[in-house]
Amino acid sequence: MNLLKALAAVSSMTMISRVLGLVREIIISHTFGAGTATDVFFTAFKLPNLLRRIFAEGAFSQAFVPILAEHKTRNGDEATRIFVAKVCGALTLALLVITALGIIAAPVIIYLSAAGFSSDPAKFTLATELLRWVFPYILFISLASFVGSILNTWNAFSIPAFVPTLLNLSFIGCAIFLAPHLEQPIFALAIAVLIGGVIQLAFQLPWLARCNMLVMPRLDLADPAVRQVMKNMLPALFAVSVAQISILINSNLASFLEAGSISWIFYADRLMEFPVGVLGVALGTILLPSLSKSIASDDQAEYSRLLDWGLRLCLLLCLPATIALGLLAKPLILTVFQSGKFTLHDAVMTQQALTGYSIGLMGMILVKILAPGFYARKDIRTPVRIACITLGSTLAINLVFITTLPYKQAGLTLGIALGQCLNAWLLYTTLRSKNYFVPQTGWLPFMGKLTIAVLSMAAVLIILQHFLPTFEHASRLARTGWLSILVVAGALSYFVSLAALGYRPRDFRRHTSR
Repeated sequence: MNLLKALAAVSSMTMISRVLGLVREIIISHTFGAGTATDVFFTAFKLPNLLRRIFAEGAFSQAFVPILAEHKTRNGDEATRIFVAKVCGALTLALLVITALGIIAAPVIIYLSAAGFSSDPAKFTLATELLRWVFPYILFISLASFVGSILNTWNAFSIPAFVPTLLNLSFIGCAIFLAPHLEQPIFALAIAVLIGGVIQLAFQLPWLARCNMLVMPRLDLADPAVRQVMKNMLPALFAVSVAQISILINSNLASFLEAGSISWIFYADRLMEFPVGVLGVALGTILLPSLSKSIASDDQAEYSRLLDWGLRLCLLLCLPATIALGLLAKPLILTVFQSGKFTLHDAVMTQQALTGYSIGLMGMILVKILAPGFYARKDIRTPVRIACITLGSTLAINLVFITTLPYKQAGLTLGIALGQCLNAWLLYTTLRSKNYFVPQTGWLPFMGKLTIAVLSMAAVLIILQHFLPTFEHASRLARTGWLSILVVAGALSYFVSLAALGYRPRDFRRHTSR
């Protein structure tokens, strides 16, 4: 299998989903703005969305895929089908219990995730009702991600990468066609969440049947392999989802700030999902099955080569994205969101939150690549220990920033960014110290050439922004045109510089056995 080709397929599907996600946020921001109603919905959707990110972006896969790959490699298709059926049964039971508890305990969950709402009974009640509407999404999206993990192990990467598009379409359709007909329009978004979860699961089932892995769930909690998956799943979820847990904590802290703070952080977070999904999640998705197969085959050299390839490709694509996001935060926010009920003040506040996030973009993406290095080896303890350190450090930084910085929402996002950089650094140094990963030769000249290309791109963006008209009072069409000029010019300067320095796409091809 050509990993670069597989990455291109996954990234292109993810790109479609993220573009539709931006369209969705443009429609939501234009229709609802950034105020009490959106603060309440985003808070209610925070926990189900947290679970969506944890499962869909690989945390469940970290526990499940290595054992699935081992079954596929060593035990044959029939034993693998039985294993899948048993894991499906145990997972479904756990999800049904979690969903029921979430609906019953909705007031407690809202209080824990947004304690500031308790001072306004109407706001607290609305948040509780919305949470009860959206909580079943956890059941559907978790099962959809379980199916996606199987498809990824069978190298059908494009299908799981495409399905988030269906949620975005559901949001867009309900916001445009359903919201105007409801007494409380914000409930249209909750209904969209439920519809999106169902269709994401249903869409993948025919593809699962093609892999001959569409089986009826079987409940056998005594099965050793099932117990191992469930034992590994909780710490794996925690270790990979530190950034999302930090965002949940930030939502609670932001609930004490001025109205709109939760929405500003949410909109900035949505823009961060674009590069994290297209680059980090896509790379982690295709790397984990291959890393797991190399460990199952006891091929340590191949494991190091795969991880080295992933890290170089990550730096090649993500370092310029990090710099560009920081430099283009203001024109990006103004172009994407500032219209209708989303005011210029909202745009400025969201820009500050996005600038804080952008500092940690590289760390967030590197975690998606480094964490599979441990989980392919079924090493659960190390990432959990690092996650605990990261979470504690992030919380401490956030408490300092929220009390000292003038723009509180920017302090919260900056704290998450620095925490993720720490997370990535600890994961990398531990991989090296345990001799899990041995870097290949040529890193010094690679980083030197990469630095030159990134600096040339940054110079082009800074100079162009100096000569382009200001974005604040321009029409959306003019902003879109000017932003397009900046993006195209930055990308061209970067890739032309790389070509001049001798890099070619074929240099990053990587093949692995199916």
